[in-house]
Amino acid sequence: MADINVDVSQLPEDVRRKLAELTLELSEGDITQKGYDKKKSKLLAPYNIQQPPQNTGPSAPSPQTAAQRKAHRRLTREDNRYHSEIRTEAVMQALAMSKRGPVMPLPSKRTSVNYQGQQRHRERQDSSSDDDSIFGEDVSRDFNRGGRFRDSGASSSSFSDAGASPHHQGGRGERPHSAAYAIPGNTSRQALADVLQSSRHSQPIPQQPDVTNNAKSMRQADRVGHYAPAHLSSVRMTSTGHVSGLQDDGPRHQGKVSAKIQQLLNTLKRPKRKPLKDYFVEEDDALEAPQPDPNAPKPEGSTLTPVPGEQLVVPSGLPRNLEAALQRYGSSTYKANAVTVLDQNGKPSINLTYGKLLSRTHKIAYTMLHKVGQKGEGGIKPGDRVALVYPNNDPISFSCGFYGCLLAGVVPVPVEVPSSRRDAGGQGIGFLLGSLNVQWALTSEACHKGMSKSSNGDVANFKGWPKLSWFITDHLSKPPKDWHPPPKQSEDCPAYVEYTQSKEGSTVGVKVTRSAMLCHCQTLTVASNYTEGEVMVCVLDFKRDVGLWHGILCSVFNGMHVIFIPYSLMKIDPASWMKMITKYKASVGIVKSRDMHWGLLAQKDHKDVNFSSLRLLLVADGANPWSLTSCDAFLNAFQSKGLKSEAICPYASSSEALTVSIRRPGKTSASKTGRGILSMQGLSHGVVRVDSENSLTSLTLQDCGQVMPGAVMVVIKIDGPPVLCKTDEVGELCVCSGYAGTGYWGLQGITSNTFQVQPFHGDGRSAGDKMYVRTGLLGFLGPGGLVFVCGSKEGLMSVSGRRHNTDDIIATVLAVEPMKFIYRGRIAVFSIPVLKDERIVIIAEQRPDCTEEESFQWMSRVLQAVDSIHQVGVYCLALVPPNYLPKTPLGGIHLHETKKKFLDGSLHPANVLMCPHTCVTNLPKPREHRPDVTPSAVHVGNIVQGARMAWAQGRELSISDEDSDSARKHQFLTEILRWRSQTTPDHNLYTLLNSKVQAQLTMTCSQLHKRAERIGSMLVEKGKLNTGDHVALIYHPGIELVAAFYGCLYVGCVPVTIRPPHPQNISTTLPTVKMIVDVSKASAILTSSIVLKLLRLKESTGIVETKAWPTILDTDDLPKKKLAAIYRAPTPEMICYLDFSVSTTGMLAGVKMSHAAATALCRSIKLQCEFYPSRDVALCLDPYCGLGFGLWCLTSIYSGHHSILIAPSEVETNPAVWHTAVSNYKVRDTFCSYGVMELCTRGLGTSTTTLKARGVNLSCVRTCCVIAEERPRIHLTTSFTKLFANLGLSPRAVSTSFGCRVNLGMCLQGASCPDPTTVYVDLRALRNDRVTLVEKGSPHSLCVMESGKLLPGVKVVIANPDTKGQCADSHLGEIWVHSPHNATGYFTIYGDESLHADHFDSHLATGDARLSYARTGFLGFVRRTELTQSDGERHDAIFVVGALDETVMLRGMRYHPIDIENTVSRSHRKICECAVFTWTNLLVVVVELEGNENEALDLVPLVTNVVLEDHYLIVGVVVVVDPGIIPINSRGEKQRMHLRDGFLADQLDPIYVAYNM
Repeated sequence: MADINVDVSQLPEDVRRKLAELTLELSEGDITQKGYDKKKSKLLAPYNIQQPPQNTGPSAPSPQTAAQRKAHRRLTREDNRYHSEIRTEAVMQALAMSKRGPVMPLPSKRTSVNYQGQQRHRERQDSSSDDDSIFGEDVSRDFNRGGRFRDSGASSSSFSDAGASPHHQGGRGERPHSAAYAIPGNTSRQALADVLQSSRHSQPIPQQPDVTNNAKSMRQADRVGHYAPAHLSSVRMTSTGHVSGLQDDGPRHQGKVSAKIQQLLNTLKRPKRKPLKDYFVEEDDALEAPQPDPNAPKPEGSTLTPVPGEQLVVPSGLPRNLEAALQRYGSSTYKANAVTVLDQNGKPSINLTYGKLLSRTHKIAYTMLHKVGQKGEGGIKPGDRVALVYPNNDPISFSCGFYGCLLAGVVPVPVEVPSSRRDAGGQGIGFLLGSLNVQWALTSEACHKGMSKSSNGDVANFKGWPKLSWFITDHLSKPPKDWHPPPKQSEDCPAYVEYTQSKEGSTVGVKVTRSAMLCHCQTLTVASNYTEGEVMVCVLDFKRDVGLWHGILCSVFNGMHVIFIPYSLMKIDPASWMKMITKYKASVGIVKSRDMHWGLLAQKDHKDVNFSSLRLLLVADGANPWSLTSCDAFLNAFQSKGLKSEAICPYASSSEALTVSIRRPGKTSASKTGRGILSMQGLSHGVVRVDSENSLTSLTLQDCGQVMPGAVMVVIKIDGPPVLCKTDEVGELCVCSGYAGTGYWGLQGITSNTFQVQPFHGDGRSAGDKMYVRTGLLGFLGPGGLVFVCGSKEGLMSVSGRRHNTDDIIATVLAVEPMKFIYRGRIAVFSIPVLKDERIVIIAEQRPDCTEEESFQWMSRVLQAVDSIHQVGVYCLALVPPNYLPKTPLGGIHLHETKKKFLDGSLHPANVLMCPHTCVTNLPKPREHRPDVTPSAVHVGNIVQGARMAWAQGRELSISDEDSDSARKHQFLTEILRWRSQTTPDHNLYTLLNSKVQAQLTMTCSQLHKRAERIGSMLVEKGKLNTGDHVALIYHPGIELVAAFYGCLYVGCVPVTIRPPHPQNISTTLPTVKMIVDVSKASAILTSSIVLKLLRLKESTGIVETKAWPTILDTDDLPKKKLAAIYRAPTPEMICYLDFSVSTTGMLAGVKMSHAAATALCRSIKLQCEFYPSRDVALCLDPYCGLGFGLWCLTSIYSGHHSILIAPSEVETNPAVWHTAVSNYKVRDTFCSYGVMELCTRGLGTSTTTLKARGVNLSCVRTCCVIAEERPRIHLTTSFTKLFANLGLSPRAVSTSFGCRVNLGMCLQGASCPDPTTVYVDLRALRNDRVTLVEKGSPHSLCVMESGKLLPGVKVVIANPDTKGQCADSHLGEIWVHSPHNATGYFTIYGDESLHADHFDSHLATGDARLSYARTGFLGFVRRTELTQSDGERHDAIFVVGALDETVMLRGMRYHPIDIENTVSRSHRKICECAVFTWTNLLVVVVELEGNENEALDLVPLVTNVVLEDHYLIVGVVVVVDPGIIPINSRGEKQRMHLRDGFLADQLDPIYVAYNM
């Protein structure tokens, strides 16, 4: 925008005023720079002279504008009300003592998250904003932001285990799949592994062995993968098994993340305050809050008796009620001014006389009762409630409307003007109006015009408000001369309703009856000594509280003249109220300490001020202890201007009890000053203790006068029943008076607790029959009945048994040099309940020119200051950008709305610092392990208690089971295939479907046999392979993989199936393929021409040279030569194939499957699922390992059934292909992966009706089984079942299976098996390795589903992983399995069998010690159910809880990451995925944010809170990343260890990293 060359001094006065107000709005952040420029140019358009822009920096203001802006900012922002020299000195001393403490790690933030003000101070270009890295950063960022589309884990046929690259060429991003495996020889990161070992539990069973490691380097294994700086292409396996081509063995540079975690650990090692002695015990049903300190000071005084005020003597000349007063002054002194309002120029140009007031109120009353509602709307009757909606600068219209309602007998409800721009608390007011059944709203013409309108011109409906009819109170016609206001109803009926907010933030309406309103006016008249004709200057809001009681009610009751100063004018001219007192010789002023402070700073106006006429300066917030500073400073400044010391009168008020007390001139008792210096330590324990004047931890209080005339006051205990306090005890002030409110409208329950309090003595004796009203003010009664207030219930925070006041905390915060960092008047302090105690939260608005490092330094100093002075920790300190905190209509902080936004995760802070380690001292005691308890002792205890030992088995296998099968004499799959090709050559074994549900390829028994023979011939002739050589099969999912597998077996080779590299992600997936080829010692590779092209691409050869591969054979080009003879192994115990898989901990493990185990597995599946040649079975899963490979390649050959194959990649293309195929082929049994199930659930969520119209029917499905190696995902299976029930899918059809490395298929739901069992277990007991069943919906309950039925021939026991003793069914233990199809051992390239005995040949220490078991590495339990098996026995259900390797041991308890992750995912709707891991005993939580980056910091407090509440764990680090960053393997399992390695190497490019203190 071009500069505007205008001489401001030559502009008209009104333009200058508007310009000054606009500049002030900009300085306060009320408008943006763009909005400011636009409005300014429009304002100055008539006086505009355009000049070419000059290079004077970014929008540099003129010196005059800058000076004005600075002055206004100083006046309205430097909130020195909370200033105290003692507090400042105390803070400085505390900070000086803690200067030598450890440095806290600065959070990591992506620069795009910083708002504009912070970005101006950034010169670095990298994506992290830390400048405090201890070590150099030499790690390349090869992990960029993931795409928005999340991969479901259903990998396409071309995905390798390494998965998709972050550098996709296509339009959609994929989740990165892990490619990190442990590799041998690299011990340069030994320290890292050592720390990991210390942070994980010790166990006799190590992780599944990294098959690339020798025994010596097993524990120092490094993981290199997707986040690793070096590609695996550089890894070579030499003939001796060592690794070459890796990084040198010199010390590895640490990333900044690792350095910061070390910094955090150093900080946490500092001595903390002694934790509370009394802990709550985790096993208790209800957690108890920590008990107060037994050494705390106790009250020692006598019990306080009720203190009465002086007798109320009403002067005889006062009107009998407000209507009579209006009639009297409107008739006798009708020309006298009742109300004067200052316009925006500060001139008292708008006046209302008493005559006009009387006339207008009559018009309004008549029109309301007789003319409103004639257009079909409901009319207004006496007793109805109506809303008074007037702006804060129009007290004249409000007065007329209010008294018009009183004359008409209608109940006015004054509320704020609703605003769509700032509607903080607006919904609460709308709810109140709805509960009051308000149908009409009174407003002025100007206000009505300014409201947002709908298309038909009516006022738009405001959020949360009931539908209102609007009545404009201006320009009404006169009522008939014979009309008189209706007779008054009972004096006990409501006169008006005043809205207020409870501590919880809900808006309620306090009823004030006609008699209470009159009594209040009489009492205030007597207390304040009001007389007719006095002039009052009021700065307060006239719609409620002190401004309403004095400015609207008492003024008319006494015939006074009130001059109202609008808040908008105060922002421009803070001294305007002082000028009015001087001009009108006003005797009464009603202000807040803020107005006194602002007036104090407007020094240029002081010379004309004269306060000699002022006899009463009511300080409406005088009950706030921190108003004392303003009162003293104001008196010192203006005593020379005629201000009398006794004129300053602090005022204590309450929305419920109305006026609590006023310091009345000349009424103060013997105590001259009426103030005391009290110990904050004592106040925090609720007792009054006098402190020395120079104490740094003292609080100076001033009195608020004495008990009001005609009232009685008591002090009762803050918590619990209303017991009277002792004389030196702080409690809640309660008042019994004739003028207090009578209740909350429509809320009888909380009304009786607040408005009908009957106090009693500690021994139970009643303190009288009077009913008292709670004021919400905390304090005590001093000598001579003086009222001292030291806080409010609304600002009370009770932490660890001690009480703290929000204002005291604010004062400490403001003493930490805030001028450069935050806005003084824009601080919110509140407490939130976390773990059975309140935690303090501080939120402040940060200045735009404050850098990240400066902000964090200031936050750290605030923590130290609060901790030192108040002996309490701050749980969360957050800074938000300027003008972010919700505001009240008069510009203050809307505390309840701020708290609500914080808890909802919608506050969007710019900086957050959480301190749970220092604040949370009431965690349960850590669990202590007892190594001296032997397994035999536990076994005896179980027997004595009658506990059932945990074991279960499937149906027994016998020779008779296979009598009917003509293939019983065949012990090898090759012989079975050859036999089928001879007996049923044309029987279809396989059909491969594409995404259009079309048969892409079919293969009969004969065709498969011949194809396998030709492949076998190629291996011998072209590949020159010998019996026993290993062959890698790299194919996309299909029938060719099956043919290649049997081709290998036909010539005695050992096949190894490997997922092919992803064509769009070769750089990270190809090294994985090479690794498995090397590790498996493959002599040749069988593949298709499509995959072969991938291996020979230029990009591929740059990673793995063509010469580095073994012989590659393309099966698309087969010789026609027939195989001479099919190889038959000498014994079934010889290796049939190798099964390689990656565990979730990143370990690559290969197991050896013998011919006997392979046929035994097929036999068990056949019997369980009742597979016969006539069956059709649909498979939609990955065929590379585990049970998925067995179903794809083995069972069809053994059982002869027809397998319909669907590659998961086809489901990605067409989510309905699987369902359609099942429906078309009338499939009874179908198997899938969780990834496919998730794809279908997401992709077909809204398409079930369309599918049903196309004829898709799933009622034929008897078994829909998920193939998995994890705890069943109940949420996903339940969603899937409910979603497709519309297509006829039976709920009992969906089930899960379970297999692992040592036994590929343990559990599978069969045809005649009982329905899957679901139980609910107590999570707290599970952490202690115990199983306690609870009811559904119980607190801390976890739903666990049975992992399918045990296959025939399978027996499992539950054993203690440490002692190897058999567990009872009430304990969680490791699942051990005995089965004829157990794997025969791990395959290692070194021939090392040291782990074989422990993993595959373990024996129980107690129980049946003769049987040999394989250890699965999974924790679970067995429960006997009420269901009956096919053999008539009761069914034993096996429940898998999680992998032993993945559990984290924290505070002596065992946690499963998935449980913590599920909790975190529920904490905020924008968290789309989550993963947790531990590092040096710190819990690290990584969350993916599906939203804007400025929402990232909202998640930090929520994640910390929810993990504390549900798991009693303190989160050490919270990492917020983009969607798709958490790696997931081909089975849909999170790769947490790879994520950890990427985080520590600083390769995640996080949006934000928070280090919790």
